[in-house]
Amino acid sequence: MFFPISFVVSFLIIQIRVERFIYRRIKKIYDDVSILESSPLSSRPITTDMKTLTEEIEKFAQDKKIEIDTLKIREEYRKDFLGNVAHELKTPLFTVQGYILTLLDGALRDKKVREKYLERANKGVERLIYIVKDLDMITKLETGDLNLDKERFDIVELIKSVFDLLEMRATKKNIVLTFDMDYEQPIYVSADKEKIQQVITNLLVNSIKYGHNDGTTEVSVENLIKNKVIIRVTDNGEGIANEHIPRLFERFYRIDKSGSRKEGGSGLGLSIVKHIIEAHGEKIYVESEEDVGSEFSFTLEKAENNDS
Repeated sequence: MFFPISFVVSFLIIQIRVERFIYRRIKKIYDDVSILESSPLSSRPITTDMKTLTEEIEKFAQDKKIEIDTLKIREEYRKDFLGNVAHELKTPLFTVQGYILTLLDGALRDKKVREKYLERANKGVERLIYIVKDLDMITKLETGDLNLDKERFDIVELIKSVFDLLEMRATKKNIVLTFDMDYEQPIYVSADKEKIQQVITNLLVNSIKYGHNDGTTEVSVENLIKNKVIIRVTDNGEGIANEHIPRLFERFYRIDKSGSRKEGGSGLGLSIVKHIIEAHGEKIYVESEEDVGSEFSFTLEKAENNDS
């Protein structure tokens, strides 16, 4: 009896000591790897199966690596965002400051110079207001604080009204804003009319900015499936290189990295477009080829009892 009892007791002592030894070793590894949050090992059953332990540690380490990589990406995005905001704001700020300082240095006495510089300073302030409004808009869209006021309206009529608003801007570059065909019947959709007007306006403004002189921007409205339509904005402008397309909808992302700003704007237009469309539960697409042109398209829900 002595030997069996001694064996059992010895086995239990060794088992307990081995478990404690493994626990301390694994706990140290967890503590070393755990950077983002603590994951108490004591709540888990301790095992002496080294294969199982190795798999658990590898999984734990992989999860943490993914979290760390995600944080690094977010940190880079944050740096880019802050840098872009600073760049976009400082240009009009320094412009306004320059004109005001010139006026204070004596130019204020000259009526013609005074009026000219005050007008230019005012344009700089308007640019600042434009950027701040767009930042406010995109912040509300990203946090879900901007409520959509959906209604039934004719999307063709809305596009025509945007054409009228942008006619003078397009005329400066002799760009024709047109439909792909005559839409004799209204096409009703269910969406936030004001926000969709902003989407169409932003897409057309971009098309005019980067379109060639004597170019064309064409809009079409097509039935996609039973309860969807797709609106396409197509131009024969500069086009976009493939490497830029995945990042087009990022805030302040610009294809031109030189720092020059040939065209105005807040740099938030396409990002706002994407967030508005996604807030409607819809999709936006882009296809482009350099020196050929671009096509931006997005879907909308048809309104009930569509007359078309």
